[in-house]
Amino acid sequence: LAEGQLDDAAVDRVVAAKGEALRRSSALSFYEPGSGLADVGGLGELKHWLHDRRRAFGDEARQFGLPVPRGLLLLGVQGCGKSLSAKAVAREWRFPLLRLDLAAAFGDPTQSPELTVRTATQVAESLAPAILWIDEIEKGFAASDQDATARRVFGSFLTWLAEKHAPVFVVATANDVVNLPPELLRRGRFDDLFFVDLPNDFERVEIFSIHLKRAGRDPSHFMLDELAAQSERLSGAEIEQVVSAALYTAFAEDRDLTDADLSNAITETVPLYETYEERIKELRDWARHRARRATVDPRLVELFQTT
Repeated sequence: LAEGQLDDAAVDRVVAAKGEALRRSSALSFYEPGSGLADVGGLGELKHWLHDRRRAFGDEARQFGLPVPRGLLLLGVQGCGKSLSAKAVAREWRFPLLRLDLAAAFGDPTQSPELTVRTATQVAESLAPAILWIDEIEKGFAASDQDATARRVFGSFLTWLAEKHAPVFVVATANDVVNLPPELLRRGRFDDLFFVDLPNDFERVEIFSIHLKRAGRDPSHFMLDELAAQSERLSGAEIEQVVSAALYTAFAEDRDLTDADLSNAITETVPLYETYEERIKELRDWARHRARRATVDPRLVELFQTT
């Protein structure tokens, strides 16, 4: 204990102990919290939103009149930080992170999906305060308009989202709006809906910097602005792979990493955007008036940098 409160080591031990309870649930997995939000490139608006809710789970927030944060839905382009954000906020808030696998819930022939999902939510509540991460939620409930069982499970899950009292913060991610049930978007299910787009110039600089630091390199030794301009249509995950590929090249030639290695790796990378350009444009059009942008407007960044 430190000044009457659990210190970081004690919190880590409690989180690890809670993870043992998940062995009884096939649809839930326990994830060790990874890096914090500082290691997620860009997404400034989303980070600010999460920061404002960090202290909102305690008695002080209830006395102030705040409701318990319910969760958020992250919609957007693959590889741009949606799942990474779920893991990062668990580290930031020091909550256990649980992943609900809807495919497992529907795919186990020995158990009913209704029972599996109900058990999963009960386990999450028993571990609260906790974060429940539901990756690609649209895939799990894509057939809910056709299959009777899927409809029942979906209905029960929506009811739980709206009526739960335990401090389980739900982070649901989706890559596609076509199969996203409209009932999921109704206010009261989630606190907010964020759209996560491909990183802008400033975010790509930040993402390159993060991955170069992880590789033990000083980002100031590289032409980050030029690399960011060259990688305009790359996702954060693709930039990570660029840095990795460039490191392999340099290592194979027994020398240190150079800007040329990174530039060549960018040139050799075929971005997801090239394959799914129309789908990404449709996502942007859909989200324009329906979701908050997870990214700070680059025009504001430019304004503050020039003043």
